[in-house]
Amino acid sequence: MSTITTRFTEEGDYDLLVSWLMQPGVLRWFPLNDLKEIEDAARIWIGNAKNHSVLTALVDDVPCGVATLYLQPYKKLAHQCLFAIVVDEAFRGRGVGTKLLTDLIALGKERFQLEILHLEVYDGNPAVGLYQKLGFEKYGFQRHFIKDKGEYIGKILMQKRI
Repeated sequence: MSTITTRFTEEGDYDLLVSWLMQPGVLRWFPLNDLKEIEDAARIWIGNAKNHSVLTALVDDVPCGVATLYLQPYKKLAHQCLFAIVVDEAFRGRGVGTKLLTDLIALGKERFQLEILHLEVYDGNPAVGLYQKLGFEKYGFQRHFIKDKGEYIGKILMQKRI
């Protein structure tokens, strides 16, 4: 049986994050269009690591996913936080997402005194089931959030009080 752990993300995880974001089954659920946009997004994610607000998941010591808290610098907003998560396609369905989010929720609550975590997810993304399983509830929907190859895709807004 595999062991799933998390650790704080390091700058060296950048190349892994870029490679995961480039996977077709991952990229489909992000608004990134090309390598430049993927690299920019990865720099932002990894840049948050200096705050110890980004976790990397490992299965048997092999890195396989990242989740980040986008902390708010403003006191009136510091009680809530947007997060993002990505799991390598080869490790999906093995509990990696659950472990990453469970540890990210604990990190947000204990280290940053967050009260609410929220996310934005494309309509049709299979991860919605995971978010609901962990107690996230839908609170909004934007019908024409993204336009990809002439097709509109909606965005579901979800949140959880922690």
